[in-house]
Amino acid sequence: MRLVVGRIGKAHGIKGEATVEVRTDDPELRFAPGAVLLTDPAERGPLTVRAGRVQGGRLVLSFEGVADRTAVEQLRNTLLVAEVDPTELPDDPDEYYDHQLEGLTVRSVDGAELGVVEQMVHGPAQDLFVIRRPDGGELLLPFIAEFVPEVDLEQGLLLVDPPEGLLSL
Repeated sequence: MRLVVGRIGKAHGIKGEATVEVRTDDPELRFAPGAVLLTDPAERGPLTVRAGRVQGGRLVLSFEGVADRTAVEQLRNTLLVAEVDPTELPDDPDEYYDHQLEGLTVRSVDGAELGVVEQMVHGPAQDLFVIRRPDGGELLLPFIAEFVPEVDLEQGLLLVDPPEGLLSL
């Protein structure tokens, strides 16, 4: 299975380094030197990580064969994709891969069926569930413990306790 683990941002310096928007809970593994990442669009890759570091709270990577700022700018907005075993689970039991959450039935703590998780959006502040409502509408719900007391993958259920007023928006 293929998972988007990052997006190449702007060039950092003149020696072929790029900032990367991280979209994985395991960046040490996914962006380790020697890691080979597929790309979207596919013709821009695959890319092999040469080196990486965190600077100013941002991940900065260099890739084999990408030697200067101009080459990095041509990769800007490229999605970085990792090939993973679909049965692989994150180390932390409170973490999930997007594919595990997408398709779950969403039910409120009072028993009302709210819809189905259509996708995950990884925002700068927190992750959001995009929930397709039974009437075809869309609900965005932050993935925080206060609003999501239970994730039951075996039952295919996401139990939620949304803040008052959210469902009426």
